[in-house]
Amino acid sequence: MLDKAVVKLINEQINKELFSSYLYLDIANFYAIKGLSGYENWFKVQAQEEMDHALLFKTYLLNNGYAVELGAIADPTKKYGNFKDPLVESLKHEQFVTASINTIYDAAMQVKDYRTLQFLDWFVKEQGEEEKNSEDNILKFDLYGSDAKSLYMLDQELKARMYTPPSLVI
Repeated sequence: MLDKAVVKLINEQINKELFSSYLYLDIANFYAIKGLSGYENWFKVQAQEEMDHALLFKTYLLNNGYAVELGAIADPTKKYGNFKDPLVESLKHEQFVTASINTIYDAAMQVKDYRTLQFLDWFVKEQGEEEKNSEDNILKFDLYGSDAKSLYMLDQELKARMYTPPSLVI
């Protein structure tokens, strides 16, 4: 039996993951309009990953006998002044998600919910990767983004990213 506060936080996390997917689709649209199809691809893949994260949390609750409560998803639309702004927004958002998962982890630890802690371990590791990917995108953009040819090559590199479903078994 899961603690009610932990269940509530997981339900909230589902909506945060759905918002993440929505946000990354919006960023993908920004890059598509600007003609950067590699960046568009990178963020479309990221949107798919975030949707999967939401579904993993949903399945975890259902497998443990709890109802899933879906809330409204906020409008993610932002105005970006340049090509770097969405990359910075992505990092800030990943840091927000990391903090949220850490909050769930802390709550589960307080009530000695070892099953949930084990489930969350995958997300803790995943968030480390998510933040690193966002930081790398910013670093590469800072290094190469001001030169049109280099930006083109970086965009081509990002176009090669392929979707890989999560490996977490619940």
